Amino acid sequence: MKTSSIPPLNAAAVLKRYGLRADKRLGQNFLQDPFALDKIANAAEIKADDCVLEIGPGLGSLTRYLAVSARQVTAVELDPDLLGPLKAVLTPHPNVRIVHGDILELSISDLVDQPGYIVAANIPYNITSAIIRHLLESDPKPRRIVLTIQKEVAERICAQPGDLSLLALSVQVYGSPRIEAKIPAGAFHPAPNVDSAILRIDIYDQPLIPGEMLNTFFKLIKAGFSQKRKTLRNSLSSGLHIKPQDAESLLTATGIDPMRRAETLSIEEWKRLCEQFGK
Repeated sequence: MKTSSIPPLNAAAVLKRYGLRADKRLGQNFLQDPFALDKIANAAEIKADDCVLEIGPGLGSLTRYLAVSARQVTAVELDPDLLGPLKAVLTPHPNVRIVHGDILELSISDLVDQPGYIVAANIPYNITSAIIRHLLESDPKPRRIVLTIQKEVAERICAQPGDLSLLALSVQVYGSPRIEAKIPAGAFHPAPNVDSAILRIDIYDQPLIPGEMLNTFFKLIKAGFSQKRKTLRNSLSSGLHIKPQDAESLLTATGIDPMRRAETLSIEEWKRLCEQFGK
């Protein structure tokens, strides 16, 4: 089956049929625009022998587009109320396995058994970093992650030194992000208050920070961004609970001006800081 032959899904009608409403607490906005769904599936570049992990399938709109290309799709849905309509929508796709649970509480190895799998998800932006870290600190690891998230958040993730954030560093240490397409709010039901974007992250074979230093890396960047408007000297002092002069000595020994701010440091500079911090 080609994606062009997939019938449109009217999210409002499906919800009404089952006596349901979108749950704002869970960030439920159901993507139903066929053009947007096709763009996500294309961004994922799924091959016939691929396993795909979908997080938050909702009513199965995107799941159908993934299923026509993949060997298997494992769809993890948190909301028990959606399991009934989800199963009904996906009846024509026997290669889809529906799992009820919280992706952050589940073991990835129980969901997929193939390294280099693909992740596709339409998720609330506030758990973006947590989901990516969970996926990439688990085994097996994906080779590609395609997320539909708020446009502004996608742009933040793709930022360069000078405008980096805790979220951007948390993603870029693991892979190379880029925005594939923008999605208007009207493509969803109910329509969110902001536009969205399709974010593709191609995962590195190894993180840019060596595995044994990753905990230190996250500790340092959290401290560095704990008081964003302050200099690194002061934010590291506060975040690491050390004296300002000790933070200044750490930065100076690394070759970093203590008066700089966290958003200006590249990952390579954070790596050097990790190495110095561990001495």
